Amino acid sequence: MTRSAALSPLPGSEHWTTKNGVRLFLWHKPSTLRGESRGTVLFVHGSSMASEPTFDLAVPGRPDSSVMDWFAARGFDTWCMDNEGYGRSDKKRPINCDISNGADDLEAGSEYILRATGARALLVYGISSGALKAALFAARRPERVARLALDAFVWTGAGSPTLAERRKKLAEFQAKTRRPIDRAFVHSIFNRDHPGTADEATVEAFADAILSLDDSVPTGTYVDMCSKLPLVDPVHVSMPTAILRGEYDGIAGFDDLIEFYKRLPNPDKQFSVMAGISHASFQQKNYLTVYHILHAFFTQPAPVYRG
Repeated sequence: MTRSAALSPLPGSEHWTTKNGVRLFLWHKPSTLRGESRGTVLFVHGSSMASEPTFDLAVPGRPDSSVMDWFAARGFDTWCMDNEGYGRSDKKRPINCDISNGADDLEAGSEYILRATGARALLVYGISSGALKAALFAARRPERVARLALDAFVWTGAGSPTLAERRKKLAEFQAKTRRPIDRAFVHSIFNRDHPGTADEATVEAFADAILSLDDSVPTGTYVDMCSKLPLVDPVHVSMPTAILRGEYDGIAGFDDLIEFYKRLPNPDKQFSVMAGISHASFQQKNYLTVYHILHAFFTQPAPVYRG
């Protein structure tokens, strides 16, 4: 399988690890600043697309569309991985690849990255169901996560119009392990909350990259988000944590996130509302706002005195 023309042409390297015999694909772009490392970032994708389209996209006329390239240029070692059932990772098991299974993937992927790089812990960013996977992984293996950023996260699902609509098809999602995706579906991601927050060229490039890898994706994250929330106890998310919420995001209910945020035990925490952004934040017109918030959080000095 070749890389889509919509993905960034800058050099990267593919890596593979296994989880109980399941092959998992990882994509790596190292820091381009010689002799400098600001940290090792693991980006975690959402329910309906693999990792490279989300984090290593190229759009003509749109500078820095690849968040991996942007962070690599600022001294970060950057990684993403395809969860089981997505992209280049194995799709052979007849399971729906739920949130817990995705957190298992992150455990295997993080072990590989830490061993390969010598890093002590990772800077982890997850979006949508990827934020749920990242948070569950962080709760299970806190020693592997230095800082955690959760974008388009959902805790109990309260106040989410998107999930309310999705629950109407819950029986359909429960009846099968995969659901089809096509270009119209990708368009719907950007039209359901607040049309106009992403430009047409970016949406089309995103769709090209997604559909070059998958024509269907697992149902497990949809089933979990519609019927099994909450999946993460904030009390167990012990590391510095940032919650990022798009102004128009129909997944991430504002009050729901505030209640989760209030229960996070580490005082080094942030809550950011991103103006003019709906759900898929790196593909929005205001994507540089997301980069700025994330970069500031990942480079924030640790407190030296806490009273």
